[in-house]
Amino acid sequence: LQLVESGGGLVQPGGSLRLSCAASGLIWDYYRIGWFRQAPGKEREAVSCMGTPDARTYYADSVKGRFTISGDNAKNMVYLQMNSLKPEDTGVYYCVVRYGSNCPRGDPHDYWGQGTQVTVSS
Repeated sequence: LQLVESGGGLVQPGGSLRLSCAASGLIWDYYRIGWFRQAPGKEREAVSCMGTPDARTYYADSVKGRFTISGDNAKNMVYLQMNSLKPEDTGVYYCVVRYGSNCPRGDPHDYWGQGTQVTVSS
């Protein structure tokens, strides 16, 4: 399984970014895919996830109302639209997959991409 993120960059507070994740090598159609982030000096934090074939979504309280996760099953793509960005959203954002019905938990059962840097600064 390979996950490749893109779309990170430098943005001013209040701005927007759209992260993309291309998944290949999935061997089962029943999984949850989502995003973690890690800020410098902090632990990794689950940001959002969604399921397939159902489309149930989860968001961390810190991003509710600002971030939206979506997917394109035909293309094996997942996106994270990030609006109203804040400096505390700065970090490396990782695309993560977990087979089954649970969102990724950040344990050895998850599959990780290499990450993309998001910096929110004026």
